[in-house]
Amino acid sequence: MSKPLKLPVGIENFKEIRTEGFYYVDKTKLIKQLLEQWGKVNLFTRPRRFGKTLNMSMLQCFFEIGTDPALFDGLFISQNKDFCETYLGKFPVIFLSLKNVDGLTFEEAQYHLSELIGMEAERFQFLLDSDRLSDNDKKKYHALIDLSEGHYSMDKGILTSSLQILSQLLSKHYNQKTIILIDEYDVPLDKAFQHGYYTEMVSLIRGLLGQALKTNDFLQFAVLTGCLRVSKESIFTGLNNFKVLSISDARFDEQFGFTNLEVTQILNTYHLEEHLQEMKEWYDGYRFGDADVYCPWDVINHVDRLSGDPKAPPQSYWINTSGNDLVKRFIDKADKTTKNEIERLIHGESIEKAIRLELTYDEIDTTIDNLWSVLFTTGYLTQTCRAEKEIYSLKIPNKEIKEVFVLQIQEWFKNIIQKDTRPLQNFCASFLDGNIEEIQNYLTHTLSNMISILDTKARDNQKENFYHGLLLGLLRSEPNWLIHSNAESGDGFSDILIEPENPDTGIVIEVKYSSSFTGLEKSCDTALMQIKEHRYDEKLQNEGRNEILAYGISFCKKRCCVKAEKL
Repeated sequence: MSKPLKLPVGIENFKEIRTEGFYYVDKTKLIKQLLEQWGKVNLFTRPRRFGKTLNMSMLQCFFEIGTDPALFDGLFISQNKDFCETYLGKFPVIFLSLKNVDGLTFEEAQYHLSELIGMEAERFQFLLDSDRLSDNDKKKYHALIDLSEGHYSMDKGILTSSLQILSQLLSKHYNQKTIILIDEYDVPLDKAFQHGYYTEMVSLIRGLLGQALKTNDFLQFAVLTGCLRVSKESIFTGLNNFKVLSISDARFDEQFGFTNLEVTQILNTYHLEEHLQEMKEWYDGYRFGDADVYCPWDVINHVDRLSGDPKAPPQSYWINTSGNDLVKRFIDKADKTTKNEIERLIHGESIEKAIRLELTYDEIDTTIDNLWSVLFTTGYLTQTCRAEKEIYSLKIPNKEIKEVFVLQIQEWFKNIIQKDTRPLQNFCASFLDGNIEEIQNYLTHTLSNMISILDTKARDNQKENFYHGLLLGLLRSEPNWLIHSNAESGDGFSDILIEPENPDTGIVIEVKYSSSFTGLEKSCDTALMQIKEHRYDEKLQNEGRNEILAYGISFCKKRCCVKAEKL
């Protein structure tokens, strides 16, 4: 039996995958669809890690003069002979990925962009010997080569006109118009917004793309990819025949992301069929147009992990590839209504929202509605069905993305509590005083202002553990207390034992979850009875602490009840 192909973890180069023995999920139908439906400029917007760069590499390999036709043997496009005869290996291609165009200053980012374009120009050194180029053309080419060293300052216009010039030179040499591929076109704008030079970067990108895509007689067609559809008015002003293919568009909907059939085939190939359901729960759930798809990055990484350890549990791969500042900003900005909507999403419900697919980065934080839109376009939320009049039914796609929200909510809650130190100090002091009214009021106020991350389908003991953890986190803000969680004492394990600074005092807390508001008091009584029957105070007594207060605290959703007794 032949050994399965290697898994292309982190590999986005089509030629490398096809020649070095890696598994490839065939997305070459994209070529046929593009040739049948192409506009002069085609923009695909998809979340990160959904195969955009690999697809662009595949387009380069198909169209570029000098490509090896064998790269496409056995793939979908090879069955379409007319397309292959007419287009395979017939065009000069310029390919740039802007994903690493970053910098703390505009000058630094501009240097990286200049270097990137210069390095792409260096691929075509044969232009220096071309009989079809004039001496002036070759002088222009030398200027492009200089860009690889960041020498754009020699001529401020050379950087913005660089792609147009390079496509012109290639077109003259080959007597064939040029295809331009620009991957992650919006990353420089995102980074510029984060670092405070957004206006300068917009001007630079507008000039670069304007000359390359709008006023370029040497352009066959262009394909761009990105996460966000940046407003046409800010970047693509005056661009005609501009086709935007967003995640709500049914065209090309299966060409970014893995379908259920493709995931099933991968699992069958590596004899991991029994893991399909967990794959679906953790990494499926995205809806592009009319297609339901999995995140490819997650699938490839998890199959790779399972190949070495078939018992490996699912984990978050997609969310760990970059920061999740967007969700943090969203939660920080949330008002009471939005917090309630976040709770509903976490509980598996859908939320209807008006979505703007076209934004500029400096608009993202202006309203909470714009943040809803960006969460959708970047993959943190997905649509449940086709939108009607820009109203989308949104949901969290899967368990992995739910973890993003839960982790950010926990961090947000922790920061909020730590900032409000005086009430928290009073809360802790109330346990020493037996002030059950103060304890109950603080807990109720805290619960009412936090975003619930409890799954409504979770078992009661899981909900009890959540409230246990919440209470434990609040009490540990008191630095002079020794706090034990689930400590063995008497005839069992007490939820929380506290040794305060005073060596004579001690606190025992038992936490309960009530399935109804009317059962809160009864749950408190049960908690206190359990403390006494199981002698949970024994550990404290053995430490010489004879002034002990026992607390029964019960929770139901965002309500609580507190009772106390001296032991």
